[in-house]
Amino acid sequence: MTPANAENLALVGLDIGGTKTHGVRWFNGHIVAEAMAGSGNVQNVSVEVATRNIGRIFEELGSGRIDRVVAGAGGVDTAKDARRLRAMIEVHAPGAAIQVVHDSRLILAAGETATGMAVILGTGSAFWGINAEAREARAGGWGYLLGDEASGYWMGREAVRHTLREFNRNQQPGMLARLVLQANGVASPDELIGLFHGDTDRRYWAQQSDVVFRALESGDPAAARIIDDAVAYVAGNLGDVSTVLGIRGPVIIGGGLGMHQPVYQQRIRTALSAMGLEGIRFLDVDPVLGALFIAQAPRS
Repeated sequence: MTPANAENLALVGLDIGGTKTHGVRWFNGHIVAEAMAGSGNVQNVSVEVATRNIGRIFEELGSGRIDRVVAGAGGVDTAKDARRLRAMIEVHAPGAAIQVVHDSRLILAAGETATGMAVILGTGSAFWGINAEAREARAGGWGYLLGDEASGYWMGREAVRHTLREFNRNQQPGMLARLVLQANGVASPDELIGLFHGDTDRRYWAQQSDVVFRALESGDPAAARIIDDAVAYVAGNLGDVSTVLGIRGPVIIGGGLGMHQPVYQQRIRTALSAMGLEGIRFLDVDPVLGALFIAQAPRS
């Protein structure tokens, strides 16, 4: 991804997710440094932790001229959100042009398309699109307290909820419930409730989405229902974005869960194709690489 007009551009791209921050430095269209740190998103960590992690990224990317920063982050829903993140970045890139976007824009840009629909299926979830008239639309992306359906955290939480329901009904734990208890090293629902409301964070439970897919491989019906519900959420949210914008694609899907679970990918592709959506692609590159595409696009 090396646009012709990238000559002499000193660019930093940031993908600030719920669990990690990924930074890349380009010069002349070529990657010269890369760094990883914890989340720099204040919706997921404290301001102090976010500030420290963003500082760590710039430290690892090295010193030198920075002309432009493109930062994609979840939860950038207002001008105030963007200003706060921009202020955290300006300290490390004085004089640079700083563009803050919702991280779903990085997904679309990493797919090397200026129009279409982007999906994030990671710790959280979000759906966003833009058409040829530059009209934008979104669905979901409201955070874990209001939604994040079909995400890793949502799947982990649903698996816990199912386990607790089985215990409450005095049912013999099925495969999913047994795997949940085993993954968390607990034997009783009280211990599981205490763990969920204790020191564990969203990343901890998002990682347990893998438990749901392992149970699915064993034919567990509860796991199948969770995956079916997740696919329905993805289809419904994308259907809303498609209707608002009057477009059918392309659809670019990223996020750790969306990029690395083949069964999930297959079911999503089948559901979206049945809706008539087109150009369905699962990212095979890191979303932060979309920063270069955004940096070279005309700005409104």
